[in-house]
Amino acid sequence: MRKTLLAALAATPLMLASLAAIAADPVVGRWKTIDGDTGRPKSYVEISQAANGVLTGRIVELINPSRPNPTCDKCGDDRKNKPITGMEIIRGMRAEGGGEYAGGTILKPDEGKVYKSKMELIEGGSKLEVSGCIAFICKSQVWERQ
Repeated sequence: MRKTLLAALAATPLMLASLAAIAADPVVGRWKTIDGDTGRPKSYVEISQAANGVLTGRIVELINPSRPNPTCDKCGDDRKNKPITGMEIIRGMRAEGGGEYAGGTILKPDEGKVYKSKMELIEGGSKLEVSGCIAFICKSQVWERQ
């Protein structure tokens, strides 16, 4: 009995890790951002989910940056003068159900502006429509799953 209990305790972290992976939201993963104006790929963003369900997105790679190792010199918050690669650009996003997400913000590093944001999985989850809004004026981009 003691060996069985020890084996069960030893397997618990592995079981919990497996359950967490299964429970991950469908939006979690790596996305290629596409510039809405030019239609060209701009970066890769990794979306992750915290234990409390909040989603965040971080730039993990820039595609053809305008200068080497760019920083967010136009940012006005804690990201000011920090490297754009590795920067958290999506904060506080929450699932609304049905592949829709809201309540968060998104940073556009080249402008240094933070927008209220919402996201929606489209085309069976292979694409993500990401919107940034000021008041009632919104601009969207469609990102591709990688």
